[in-house]
Amino acid sequence: MMIPVVVESVRVNLTNGQRVVILKDEKLDRYLFIWVGINESNAIALELQNEKAPRPLTADLLKTVIDELGAQVSEVVVSELTDEVYHARIGLTSAGGDRIDIDARSSDAIALAVRSEAPIFVEHDILDRAAISMPTEEDERLDIYREFVNQLFESHGSGEGERRPDG
Repeated sequence: MMIPVVVESVRVNLTNGQRVVILKDEKLDRYLFIWVGINESNAIALELQNEKAPRPLTADLLKTVIDELGAQVSEVVVSELTDEVYHARIGLTSAGGDRIDIDARSSDAIALAVRSEAPIFVEHDILDRAAISMPTEEDERLDIYREFVNQLFESHGSGEGERRPDG
């Protein structure tokens, strides 16, 4: 089963400079941290901020090629977590209505999804294994958790690989 998520933010770890994309479950208060490279985090952050790079980035090029072929990005799915690395699939619908699935790095797939305004999903078992649940408003740990996350990360930055935070 696939769970819809949104890109909550792109952040940088202030202690080591690694970048992370934070996906939020649309229905539950849980988050998936996907560590990404500098270029990928910048591509995602720029689009989230409605800014454009001076020259097209790889995700911009890919979207242009898909558009010019008359296809569209129908969805992006974070489909696997293997050896602490996230994998994704880009779902395309061709001009003729055929369905095409393309294997991709999760960061590239997310960068394309935000440009295409395509929905992003995560396989249920991945969220069950790797998501972090936020304490509820009634939980006294909420302020401590928020302070920890704010100290650890700064918004709109980018790291190496696409690993779980403990990987």
